[in-house]
Amino acid sequence: MARLAAFDMDGTLLLPTHRLGNETLASLHALHERGVTLAFATGRHLMDMQRVRDQITLPAWLITGNGTRIHDLEGNQLYGCDLTSSVAEEVIHTHWQTPASIHIFNDEGWFTDKPLLGALEAHAMSGFHYQLRDLRQMSAHEVTKICFIAPHEMLQALRSELQAALGERANICFSAWDCLEVLPVDCHKGAALGRLCQHLSLSLADCMAFGDAMNDREMLERVGRGFIMGNAMNQLKTSLPHLPIIGHCEAQAVSHYLNHWMTTPHLDYSPEC
Repeated sequence: MARLAAFDMDGTLLLPTHRLGNETLASLHALHERGVTLAFATGRHLMDMQRVRDQITLPAWLITGNGTRIHDLEGNQLYGCDLTSSVAEEVIHTHWQTPASIHIFNDEGWFTDKPLLGALEAHAMSGFHYQLRDLRQMSAHEVTKICFIAPHEMLQALRSELQAALGERANICFSAWDCLEVLPVDCHKGAALGRLCQHLSLSLADCMAFGDAMNDREMLERVGRGFIMGNAMNQLKTSLPHLPIIGHCEAQAVSHYLNHWMTTPHLDYSPEC
């Protein structure tokens, strides 16, 4: 039986409107009442997720910034990891051959240099928002991650350019179809969940996890039970072909699976479309 459940947020636990559905919220409360530890594992910022957690009144551990931060139920930091200053400096100050917007994250918030139409819609639940800043004047010290937002085809070309420049000095991955992230080496949700399990005297085999993008890959492949959303990136489905695919986030498929697991675990699971 799983003792910890870890959930990606956008494209997984949240509806396409970036809000929690009522069925999903009810299932999470039922899971908590059964004694299962909850963890939200997301690319979102800590400030964002603390507000979300406060609104839904659920005790959940927070793995934020794609594994760059882990915080306990009271908001105390268990773990933190930043980009090396040299990598952050290079990414910020290099003129990349892309029209993608660039976004810098540190413990103070989210920073970009141009307004991005529609970017705040994903944060309507928390009210979290970016701050406009001249990025070239920002410190490269204690940067948790840097992300680029653009259509996927443009980001694929940028990914090749970043990999050629940075080599093994950074972890570069897609956290969404239109979002490419530069993260510290060996820093991802899977490693963060492993650290959390060690802190809680659990093993990754004791965990179930749900995700939809390439930044969920390490987490899903390391836990005892990993589940891929029906709306997941094809790259994720291809990279983990042995994992079961459940329904779409729009249909609150995580809730559908959890209800099955809590009530009829002896029966085969049939995904809801």
